[in-house]
Amino acid sequence: MQACENAAGRQGRDEISEEAAMLLAAARNAAFAEASQGRLGHGLDLLQAALQHEPQSHDLLSDMAALLLSAGELTHAASHARSALAIAPDHGPSLYSLAFALSGLGQLGEARDVMRRLTQGEALQSLVAEAPELLVLVQTELERLEAATPAPLPAAVKAMLNQLAAGNSHRPAP
Repeated sequence: MQACENAAGRQGRDEISEEAAMLLAAARNAAFAEASQGRLGHGLDLLQAALQHEPQSHDLLSDMAALLLSAGELTHAASHARSALAIAPDHGPSLYSLAFALSGLGQLGEARDVMRRLTQGEALQSLVAEAPELLVLVQTELERLEAATPAPLPAAVKAMLNQLAAGNSHRPAP
């Protein structure tokens, strides 16, 4: 009897979870529909309302980051993307939004590092699963960032350069 009651209780909770997931998906779809109609503010409002009910949803946070990015609200987009990544560290769309927000904010080195992370392992798999059409943009932006930001020198090379500079400063000029 107890096992039947526990199973019934779990089933009820699963149905609620499934219902909640469907409501969240509907809110996400409605938000993007509003944004596609030029009502970006209303789309953001819908996502914000959904976040009030489900503040730990990395999908909602990522969607909010994407809409904020498209609105040019780069600092807020980066913040929401970071919040999503705190919950799901390899979420490709969140890494995408973060990288482009950082790039727009002029933080090119960090943007390059995030973009590199996006092109590997689970992050890449996540992006391909959710938005494969973004891969071309990721590659193009990563190439731009690689060209715009010199790769950091390894510590051993820096030490040698410092030694050479110190040695040259004691030599007389020719």
